[in-house]
Amino acid sequence: MNLRVALIGCGLIGQKRLNLLPPGSVTVACDTQLERAQKIAAQSPGCIATESFEHAVSSPDVDVVMIATINSALAPVALAAIKNGKHVLVEKPAAISVAELDELETAAKKSGALVRVGYNHRFHPAALKAQEIFRSGALGEMMFVRGRYGHGGRIGYDKEWRADPKISGGGELIDQGVHLIDLAGIFLGEFTQVEGHATTYFWKMPVDDNAFLSLRTAAGQTAWLHVSCSEWKNLFSLEIYGRDAKLHWEGLGGSYGMEKLTYYKMLPQMGPPETTIWEFPRGDESWKIEMAEFFEDIKLKRTPVPGLKEAKAALTVVEKIYQSGKRKAESGS
Repeated sequence: MNLRVALIGCGLIGQKRLNLLPPGSVTVACDTQLERAQKIAAQSPGCIATESFEHAVSSPDVDVVMIATINSALAPVALAAIKNGKHVLVEKPAAISVAELDELETAAKKSGALVRVGYNHRFHPAALKAQEIFRSGALGEMMFVRGRYGHGGRIGYDKEWRADPKISGGGELIDQGVHLIDLAGIFLGEFTQVEGHATTYFWKMPVDDNAFLSLRTAAGQTAWLHVSCSEWKNLFSLEIYGRDAKLHWEGLGGSYGMEKLTYYKMLPQMGPPETTIWEFPRGDESWKIEMAEFFEDIKLKRTPVPGLKEAKAALTVVEKIYQSGKRKAESGS
């Protein structure tokens, strides 16, 4: 199946997508900075460059639209693509409100377009191994998840688009936080009780630089999550606790350190657990696997996972935390 792709947003992620696609499959490159679109177009024979996403999503030479824009543009561009009958791969969080995701769902049902949301962390090698062990039942009944994720920002971080709530939809919680929420949901399911707060400790910006969450399922299983852009030393840690065993995923490669997964199996006599460690020094192919899954979705006409349903689950948590903070600020408590 030779699917023709439009890339909307030609920055680092757009370039990453291009590098992983078959030569010549990108037929339209679109960016508000035309020179960036032209740079992408020059690398794909027959590709045209445009500043107009309306032109890109309505092109008869496009079957699939991949969107990597600022957060506030994700849903409007995706909606236009869906209404034009194009299949869509949109970066997380896919929208800046649950209402926008509802609109995308309605449009997708009407047009038949398939929508995958770019939660690529699900396809990291440690994540894939963790899910394999989880599905085998080796962890036993799930109890709780503990996750931490953060970076230290950079000079001028508080002046970038992510610091503008009208464009970003929020701060660290909607940025890296949605990844942890999404991953925790794989192992625990739907979170029916959302508590926590988002705050700004270090960066002089009107969005959060730290968020602390306590999420519970109807059965009482808990995810305790902390995300931060005042971490200073980049960090990723996800611990998954069952009654029979524990998994600990550390690192994402690069500045986050070598990615590895440790499996701690509780013994009948308890004491020190049986321990197995997998290390993944060659980096991850999460973006490549994610796109391959999406093309398989289209081929099989199956509902993408993660898709709009999973994106809504994560964004619902984010929205509740932000709304709770707003109410407390307005009441002065």
